[in-house]
Amino acid sequence: MRRKAPAYDLFKPSSELSSLIKKRTKSKNTSAELILRRYVWKLGLRYRIHVKNLPGKPDLVLPSAKVVVFCDGDFWHGRNWDKLKKQLRNRKNYKYWISKIKYNIERDILQEKELKGMGWRVLRFWETDVLKNPEFFALKIYEIVRSTK
Repeated sequence: MRRKAPAYDLFKPSSELSSLIKKRTKSKNTSAELILRRYVWKLGLRYRIHVKNLPGKPDLVLPSAKVVVFCDGDFWHGRNWDKLKKQLRNRKNYKYWISKIKYNIERDILQEKELKGMGWRVLRFWETDVLKNPEFFALKIYEIVRSTK
């Protein structure tokens, strides 16, 4: 049985602004996803997005090659986790954030195992890397898709 994500009920936002920012953070159709999709489309690859019956609802699904792509947000998915965890300890509600991000990391690992068990090739990219060089990551996807056909 899967455990639930940490609840935020007992905490107060550090400020109204930070609360508003977190609420407005998108989980789908982020700028990294949109730009990557544009480049992948230009390369002639066709895909589906956020397929609900696949673990994790991947950002891009290329069914013919059985390839799924995730564009993970650096904060939410724990990029440089040891460093981030140290930084979070100095912030308000740090117990929640450490628990939440740790949960996300564990969930990502579990979903990746499930997808691989179903025969999918899983690609994970960091959002900031995609934004810096979307063409590189689109070409990487293209090469992997072409090599599986």
